[in-house]
Amino acid sequence: MLKKAPRSNLKSLTRKNLDIRIGKNAELLVELSMLLFLRSLAEESRAKAFEEKTATIGACHFKAVSKSLLKNARG
Repeated sequence: MLKKAPRSNLKSLTRKNLDIRIGKNAELLVELSMLLFLRSLAEESRAKAFEEKTATIGACHFKAVSKSLLKNARG
């Protein structure tokens, strides 16, 4: 079973950075979108590592993929 991010940590991060009230459903949507982004980052970096014929995913693979994924995530 996958471990999910602790909601208390997510709540504290959103309250520090924003001075607005966020509902329970909105917090869940933020958590889901974060998990989807991390999953796509892992999949793309795995594909990059496979292209380079390496058995492990390294930091260089994440850096190579992160710029394009961040541009797509902005909307």
